[in-house]
Amino acid sequence: MMYRLILLTIGFSIAVSGGISTIAYLNMIIAGHGFVEYLNFISKRVECYLLPVGIAIIWLSIYWPHHIEEN
Repeated sequence: MMYRLILLTIGFSIAVSGGISTIAYLNMIIAGHGFVEYLNFISKRVECYLLPVGIAIIWLSIYWPHHIEEN
């Protein structure tokens, strides 16, 4: 059970890091670039991929089957 908590914490940290990067790049829209240009830009940035990776790790830590051995 402890490994799930550690995995959840790691996934949350990765997702926060990716989310902050994705939100920070929203300043491009204010600078005059369009939404399509924004999506094209963040699709090429490695740090923006951390958000979906972190969310996937969180999902796995919560929903991965847990088998309890009964004696």
